[in-house]
Amino acid sequence: MGIKYYVNEESFDAWSHEMAYVLGFLFADGTIYSTPYNRGKYVGVTSIDRESIETIKIFLQSAHPIIAYKPPHERHSIKYTLKIGSHKLHDSLMKHSLYQNKSLTVTMPKIPRKYLADFIRGNFDGDGCVFIEMRRRKDNKENFVRCLKITFSSGSKKFLEQLSDCLGTEVLQIKMTVYKNGGSYQLRYSTANSIKLFKFFYGSSPQPLYLSRKLNTFKRYFTLKPKKVDSKVRKIVMAM
Repeated sequence: MGIKYYVNEESFDAWSHEMAYVLGFLFADGTIYSTPYNRGKYVGVTSIDRESIETIKIFLQSAHPIIAYKPPHERHSIKYTLKIGSHKLHDSLMKHSLYQNKSLTVTMPKIPRKYLADFIRGNFDGDGCVFIEMRRRKDNKENFVRCLKITFSSGSKKFLEQLSDCLGTEVLQIKMTVYKNGGSYQLRYSTANSIKLFKFFYGSSPQPLYLSRKLNTFKRYFTLKPKKVDSKVRKIVMAM
């Protein structure tokens, strides 16, 4: 019999800002599965960002170790994994529409509006991307302009369509098209909408959970483009 580590098995029984964030992250980079041979049920999450795994471990009050997997090639990043054996956690996540082999068919769960920003921020920290793009000006090809870009990626087209509908209704007043991107799908947002999403992600919850690496990209953009900083952006940046 393996070591039995403590974990708060009631972590997903009630909605909270922290619970919604972690659930969103698990919808991106998490998995649940069972092993019939020993009647085991497991929850796992993997990321190249140890910070994210530490955040989830703290939320779950887990005593389980974080395992680091060194990649076979130097150009690949180390991956960090938290694996928890728990029937209760496994079944709780199933009630929130997370299921085995979800990658290609997952859909958005029912989320109380109060916690919507937390769920989407968690999913963004898992499967999203923010970057600063250098683009040539249309009126002067010798000069460049810095653009802020946000993308969401998923193997499930349906999930991204639902996410696009949700963000369009709650934040942007516009529904974006889901694009095929290799073996997966992608939502893409331009500078103006990315700034609106920044305000939604980080300004909708008290003391939000977040991945520092992605927040710092937003901060770097606002440092480079101070004209894009309004009172709400300034308030969020100063608080984080």
